[in-house]
Order: sequence, then structure tokens, then C-alpha cells
Amino acid sequence: MARAFRRKGDRFVAKLDEAERMIVAGLMEQTRLLLAPEIPSTGDPFDDLVASLESSVSAPETFPRGTDPGDRDPALAGLLPDAHRADPAVAAEFRRLTEQDLRRRKSDALTVAIDALRGVTEGDKVAVDHAGAQAFLVALTDTRLLLAERLGLHTEEDVEALHARLTDDAADAATYAAAVYEFLTWLQESLVGALMGRRLLP
Repeated sequence: MARAFRRKGDRFVAKLDEAERMIVAGLMEQTRLLLAPEIPSTGDPFDDLVASLESSVSAPETFPRGTDPGDRDPALAGLLPDAHRADPAVAAEFRRLTEQDLRRRKSDALTVAIDALRGVTEGDKVAVDHAGAQAFLVALTDTRLLLAERLGLHTEEDVEALHARLTDDAADAATYAAAVYEFLTWLQESLVGALMGRRLLP
């Protein structure tokens, strides 16, 4: 049985069995693929910055000012929200300047979490330091946002319907996905509590 994140010294530790780790890591991998920066990292921060700026200069040719760089996956609207929703032109310009860096930071956080999940060597314990815990929290947040979009969770009524589905005896794919979403929510809440010094029961 999974055990919530708890702080142990300078580490944050949860217990997830192999199947649970595979499910969470797999979903995080899908989220990382969606968020992957369109410009590959060179490994040199300066070169990466230059590449991002060069991409920004060419971006308006692909995405005219005031339009969304899309017909892209609607989940990206939650993962990469507009900074200025009242002004589409300003939002498009801000995205042009910042989106590559945001994608890279989110992808890096997902990589930290995936590595922690796949690198377990002792007793099903997923352990991360403080920086790793913060990255794991970002990864869980983004993965839940993606899964929520796939499940159509846009309103409080949608969430209530999700809870109602979990009380049924149905064993279909949607019910399974809903259970996974609830599991990610619980895991995220436990990590938030551990970071804030609170303890969530298993």
C-alpha cells in the first residue's frame, strides 16, 4: 500500500510499489513529451538563451501577433496559461518571449521526478531532497492538469461527477483514469503537507 510523503531529516520520502511508480512515471513521461521544449538544449546556458532568442525572432512569422500558437493540444492552455488573458496581442508577445524557457523548466522538473520514481533501489521508497521535492511537486501539478484535461474536469460539477464515478462498481477505462487522478491528488497533497511541516495519513 502506498504511503504518503513524509519528511525524514533532509529528505522527503514516500512509499510506492513498482506498479504505482510505473503508472506515475508513465504519466509524467507523457506530460514531459507534451511540454518538451521545441528547441533542444545544447548544455550551455548562454547558447540555449541565444537559441531561444533566435526562435523568438522567427516566432511571429509562424504565429501572427494576437493569435494563439496553436491549434495545439488544449491541455497546453492549462500547462502554459496566458499571462494577459484580456489582451490576446500582449499574451502572444509574452508567450513568444517566455514559452521556451517555461517549457524547459517544467520538463526539467518532470525529469527529476521521473528519475526519482525509476531510480528506487530500496524498499519501494521514493526519496528526494528539498529541491527535488519542489521539482516533484511541479511535476505532479502539471501531470494532474494534463490528466484533468483528458478527463474533462473543467468545473466543480465535473469533479463531483468524478467522485461519484469512483463510488460505482464500474471497471471501465474512465473509472480507472479517475482513480489515478485521485491518487495523484493524494500524493500531491501529501508532498505539500510534508514541505509545510504537516503530516498526511497514509
